[in-house]
Amino acid sequence: MKTVITTENAPTPAAPLSQGIRKGPILQVSGQLPFDPATGAIVGTTVAEQTTQTLRNVTAVLKAAGAGLKDVVILRVHLTDPAHLPELNEVYAATIGEDFPARTTVYVQLPPGLLVEIDALAVLDD
Repeated sequence: MKTVITTENAPTPAAPLSQGIRKGPILQVSGQLPFDPATGAIVGTTVAEQTTQTLRNVTAVLKAAGAGLKDVVILRVHLTDPAHLPELNEVYAATIGEDFPARTTVYVQLPPGLLVEIDALAVLDD
């Protein structure tokens, strides 16, 4: 059985997609952007600020599914500029902590004002 995960603590998707999907122990969090869930506005103008908000949004969807960052096996990071990688890594390391999940980082074009998007794949024990 597939379960759609939704929460008011992460932005409502503007496209036809779910914030997250759980099937058995597998949880996929859709790509999250640095939007404030309450206002829909972009949070921050720096990669550090936007990464912080994006990871908050990822964490909110994980929590809505009964999971946390400790359950994440891979995070996929989409950046608009390779020069932003050191700044992203600093915030990422401080937020994720020890026992980092696997990660893929790719460089993409996002809509104006957006610098980062992150999705997550988690495996839950129950």
